[in-house]
Amino acid sequence: MKRYLVFLLLSFQGLWAQVQFEAKVSKNTLGLNERLQVDFFMNIDGDNFNEPSFEGFRVVAGPMQQVSQSWINGKSSFEKIYTYYLIPNQKGSLVIKQATIEYNGKVYKTNPVRVNVTNAIEQPRDPNDISVSADHNLYLVADVSKSNPYINEPITLVYKLYFNNIGITNSEEVNKPKYNDFWSQNIDVKQFVVEEGMFKGQNFRYIVLKKVVLYPQKSGKLTIEPLSLDIDVQLPTNRRNMFGQMLIKEDRKRVSTGAKTISVKALPEAGKPADFSGAVGSFDFRVTPTKTSLKNGESLDLVVSVAGKGNLKLFNLPKPEVPNALEMYDAVHTEQVNTPLSGMTGKISDSYTIIPQYKGDYPIKPLQFSYFDLKTGRYKTISSQEIVVSVLDGPTPTDAVVAQSGSQKNAVVANEQFKYIKLETKLEPMAMKDFFGSKLFYSLLLIPFGLIPVIVLAKKKKEAIDGDVVGNRIKRNNRLAKKYLSEAKKQINNKEPFYVALEKAMHNFLKAKLHIETSEMSKDNIKEILLSKKANPEAVNDFITLTENCEFARYAPSSSASIQKDYEKAVSIISDLEKQLS
Repeated sequence: MKRYLVFLLLSFQGLWAQVQFEAKVSKNTLGLNERLQVDFFMNIDGDNFNEPSFEGFRVVAGPMQQVSQSWINGKSSFEKIYTYYLIPNQKGSLVIKQATIEYNGKVYKTNPVRVNVTNAIEQPRDPNDISVSADHNLYLVADVSKSNPYINEPITLVYKLYFNNIGITNSEEVNKPKYNDFWSQNIDVKQFVVEEGMFKGQNFRYIVLKKVVLYPQKSGKLTIEPLSLDIDVQLPTNRRNMFGQMLIKEDRKRVSTGAKTISVKALPEAGKPADFSGAVGSFDFRVTPTKTSLKNGESLDLVVSVAGKGNLKLFNLPKPEVPNALEMYDAVHTEQVNTPLSGMTGKISDSYTIIPQYKGDYPIKPLQFSYFDLKTGRYKTISSQEIVVSVLDGPTPTDAVVAQSGSQKNAVVANEQFKYIKLETKLEPMAMKDFFGSKLFYSLLLIPFGLIPVIVLAKKKKEAIDGDVVGNRIKRNNRLAKKYLSEAKKQINNKEPFYVALEKAMHNFLKAKLHIETSEMSKDNIKEILLSKKANPEAVNDFITLTENCEFARYAPSSSASIQKDYEKAVSIISDLEKQLS
């Protein structure tokens, strides 16, 4: 019996000596502006304590160590605690990872602790805590110009830092708003200026930290996420130095604006035009050709533009429809838009290059542009005038058909022009031989008949050239390819015009070599035709890749070296394909 009792006592002694090492937190859910206390507790005097990395947190104090040991009724107890104070750097579910110690040659680890961080919350005031008193002399406020705008109506968001009786030395963004469901544009604040104003019924000083213009993109209740900052502050204390000057305490405080809710109104359905593309504001609409009369082989630019105040970057311009006899290239889009605090102002335009195919007069139908006017709360539509393009020379559609069928008749040759009146005369005696019947007479008589076949042949050749629509198109495309390649070289220091000209040069080269139209210039069709003409597959792939890159490179950042490289590559590819397709 005694043997069993001894065994039981030894077992309990083993349990009492069991090592405990664990992590405890002051709370499992806290706001972004709250502090978290973390205690690492152990019941043995372990060595080599290693703290975790505290990812997602900033350590504001610690480690602080506490050790206690006691004897009660002949039993000893030991306790060691490492304490840290943390502030979260982000919202979400954060994990405090494992800490480690060594004891009797063995490594012990704490269990990971998960903490949920929410938006910043309002904290209760403790008048006896000077560090908290800064919270009531330091506020971050987000001023919203309008809480119930229409879709695509601009609203302004101004972040102000109010402070009173404290000093500000530095600030750092902790949580930056993402502005989900808004189009946003930051307005640079070049210099912080301290101003005075009323806040919560008291005089405060404030600084404008940030300005943002927002355009809501959908209706309903939208949330603007809070902005949180860590502010380095100087706090006065009740203590003074030996010279009677007040002592200042340095501290870092976290402030937040809190979330803002905006109720966005949908645009009315009543009276909405069928061609409405989302323009909201006040605009002027124009369709302007660079010229309306031109010769065969010349080109014109048709500029579709909208100017005014509104969401200029957030809608598409209407596209013109031209007759089949006019070949229209893809638009070159330009923006001259400023975004001050009141919203976007300026001008956007699409420029279309148009090249005529035949002689004649060709009307371009009027275009319509519709927008929602915020001042009147109604839709407005602006229509352009009809534009007539006059092509002064070149083949007509009927002549082209006749020329290709080979049934065209010889044209009547125009009469020879009158010769110039001689200003000087050479009189001969009447006794001289009569001019009629002389060799000179017959020579002059036969010369016009000898010239008639030459004139007829020249006329027929010109008519054949004018009637050869395909051949003329090839020559014109060759000229355009050289023209735009030369233009690309001139614009090598201007990225967007360079890539526009380079893309047109490559397109016109293909159209000249493959005898295809713009509508047939798909990637697969180009590749199939080039390979069928025994072009080098590597050169074909390089051509298609460079063509695709031209569109992407207009808007992507690129260096002058890469632009020069693309130009040299285009010249090399065109040269290779020229040899292979000859």
